[in-house]
Amino acid sequence: MFAPYDLGPVRLRNRTVKAATFEGRTPDGQVTDELIAYHRAPARGGVGLTTVAYLAVAPEGRTHREQIVVGSASASGLARLADAVHEAGAAIAGQVGHAGPVANGRSNGVPAVAASPMPSPLSMQLVRSASERDLTRITRCYVDAARTLADAGFDVLELHMAHSYLISSFLAPGLNRRRDRWGGPLERRARLARQVARVVREEVGSSVAVTAKVSVGDGFPGGVTTEIGVELAQLLEADGHLDGLQLSGGSSLMNPMYLFRGDVPAREFADAMPPPVRWGMRTPMGRSFLKEYPFEEAYFREKALRFRKAVAMPLMLLGGIDSVATMRRAMADGFELVAMGRALLREPDLVNRLASGEADAGVCIHCNRCMPTIYSGTRCTEWGPGEGVPVVGAGAGGGVL
Repeated sequence: MFAPYDLGPVRLRNRTVKAATFEGRTPDGQVTDELIAYHRAPARGGVGLTTVAYLAVAPEGRTHREQIVVGSASASGLARLADAVHEAGAAIAGQVGHAGPVANGRSNGVPAVAASPMPSPLSMQLVRSASERDLTRITRCYVDAARTLADAGFDVLELHMAHSYLISSFLAPGLNRRRDRWGGPLERRARLARQVARVVREEVGSSVAVTAKVSVGDGFPGGVTTEIGVELAQLLEADGHLDGLQLSGGSSLMNPMYLFRGDVPAREFADAMPPPVRWGMRTPMGRSFLKEYPFEEAYFREKALRFRKAVAMPLMLLGGIDSVATMRRAMADGFELVAMGRALLREPDLVNRLASGEADAGVCIHCNRCMPTIYSGTRCTEWGPGEGVPVVGAGAGGGVL
């Protein structure tokens, strides 16, 4: 677990990954000292790879206007961030994506796009169907973002293909009602995912590792199912453009708690929202949006094992991993890496403590009260004085975990 591992061309010092959780530290859409501190903490704490979330490839691909759009304006800051993580001994990944229907078009000042038209509960606007011209432009944006991040010193590019973001909206049969070459059977619905993986790999070659975040299940009718996810993984493996997959789940748009499990911080979420959304979340319909799922460690394991049986490529297991025992079971199951989010938010030095034997498990209680803090600087609300990652000077967030 704590020995070096080669993810494609990148040597990781161990098999632990800090999963992408939106940091809420880019108030002007630029890298800040607070964002660097956020990622330097788990890097110093022993993690093999820390993942920057969420890096948009285009202005309308942000979930909110305060997110970073990868390009010439953000390149120098991204290089500074990569240097800081490397100095702390870890590798750095950038979660690269287009939010699609999860984007707040009103906040961005640019209409959101998706596979098919749909109302947006975020902006109260209509999300329009992406045109052929849109998809050509967005594909090119992935290429440009990949080149910028590779030049900035990023080691891994994680292509976001889950959580009802743009690519995921094409994969989900309930969100993709198209009758053109981008809709219908999965081979056509997966065209955008495969196209993006291909052009990114062609752009960066073997200079960096390229992975994708895919869904083991979206948790809503018409979403990506485990069967769809497995078939997608097989298509991506056959194409040969990726160095690995991270197995996630849930939908930021339709069912976010399917990803997190544990307590539902409904009141805290409502308090963090602007008035119209806040009032809506306090209605019975709004409260039902945040469904409650009991927490258990490695809660995606059973679904992820179906992926392990179906493909040979490296897989990262995600979903409430807190202990050495669960990490060892993941290795025994054949998963090459484990990804952690809340556990490292609570204890950025957890990997060092697990590796040294000082601890055998993290202390995160999975209250999920960290989730609403993405709007003011993502942090663990259980921190004591002097603990955790500083948020002094952090601006509002506006992304999704």
